[in-house]
Amino acid sequence: MARWLPAPSLSIALFVVWLLLNQSLDAATLLLAAILAIAVPLLTQSLRPARAHMRRPAVALRLSGVVAHDLVESALSVARLLLTRRSAQMSPCFVRVPLEMRDPNALAVLAMIICLTPGTAWAEIALDRSTLLIHVFDLDDVPAFIAMVKTRYEAPLMEIFES
Repeated sequence: MARWLPAPSLSIALFVVWLLLNQSLDAATLLLAAILAIAVPLLTQSLRPARAHMRRPAVALRLSGVVAHDLVESALSVARLLLTRRSAQMSPCFVRVPLEMRDPNALAVLAMIICLTPGTAWAEIALDRSTLLIHVFDLDDVPAFIAMVKTRYEAPLMEIFES
């Protein structure tokens, strides 16, 4: 069974989403939904990182709260900057953040956190996964930003995925 359905939750989600998008329960729609639910996970199996093993759910819950707080705070900060400053007064920059973690699942979560946070964007990661390049909308203190990424995001992710 696992050979034909390597990611059952993804298969179920694809099946349901296809039916919802088509708003039909015709035999052809059901057949195509089943084909997609089987074929897509099989074809994309090599693109998915290794199965994640969350070792500390309490840390993950605390990290979720930190991220939610940071998202709201960053959204308000970016809105304030856009409404009160001219572009010449802003100092966008690229920041290289040295990384200690190497787990692909932890890096994927860090990518989501960085990309979801208003004012920041994941730009690139070194081939050896040792350095992350982040674009920041407005930044005055680069060392403080690097320390914030490492303590608020990297350290908990390492605890969750690598301990």
